[in-house]
Amino acid sequence: MKILVLDGTAISIQVAMTTSAATTNPTFVSTYADNAGSGITEGATDGALNGSTDVTVVPAPTGSNRRVIKGITIFNGDTAAVTVLIKYDNNATQRTLVKVTLAVGDTWTTDGVFDANGNLKQTMGTVNLATQVTGTLPIANGGTGATTLAGANIPVTNVANTFTGLQTFAGTASNADIKTSNILETATISATAATGTINYDMTTQSVLYYTTNASGNFTVNFRGSSGTSLNTIMATGESLSATFLVTNGATAYYNSVVQVDGSTVTPKWQGGSAPTSGNASSIDSYTYVIIKTGSATFTVLASVTKFA
Repeated sequence: MKILVLDGTAISIQVAMTTSAATTNPTFVSTYADNAGSGITEGATDGALNGSTDVTVVPAPTGSNRRVIKGITIFNGDTAAVTVLIKYDNNATQRTLVKVTLAVGDTWTTDGVFDANGNLKQTMGTVNLATQVTGTLPIANGGTGATTLAGANIPVTNVANTFTGLQTFAGTASNADIKTSNILETATISATAATGTINYDMTTQSVLYYTTNASGNFTVNFRGSSGTSLNTIMATGESLSATFLVTNGATAYYNSVVQVDGSTVTPKWQGGSAPTSGNASSIDSYTYVIIKTGSATFTVLASVTKFA
């Protein structure tokens, strides 16, 4: 609080509480200096507040004195918080200078509020985030840079989320990476006949189902997508699994060649022998486990099962 000067014989400082104290009224001490033009006379007052009744904590000066207030302290020794009003009284016309709530043990002074340990209490104003804050806070300043969590690519765990980037769950030496009741995999169902070279895009599906009868033996070429190689999306020591469902009619055909990124790989077939024919009037389910063992180097474990 800036220095206050009482320059009239009807001007004083009054203090009242908004309600009565629980057990003990707060106490006060005031200090001031009177200047009559010929010298300085210092003085002080002290006492206790009296509930909601005004108490004079700095009396009006007398004569031609100008009273300079040096300091005021109000200590809350009550067992509950109290709210006090410090008022400038000019011939019974009052102006509130300060309204402050003091916790138990707090002291209000003209320099601020101190807690029971003598620490200055810092008070910041409140901001209504719903009505007083607009726009977005940049990430560099601690915000999200967006107006919604979805816009900031921050997943909310109780709603469906779509992740377009690679997510890695590492776990620990004593904890598994993921625990789940079930996983839905994407299956591409196409009214296409197996023949020639079939590009199997691993970023599109885990299961590829051709529902039209095969028309010739076929090559399966595994890749990431039309613009990305499988070698690019996989690191050495990683594996992917894929299933290819081939519909056969009365004349059956089979997977005769396996490729990764356009290069032929000789799979290790379940049972030790590669198929030499398909199964007529059935669905042949080919399953492949593709393991990257080095740069552009893959081991493929394959099997085929008849369903009819």
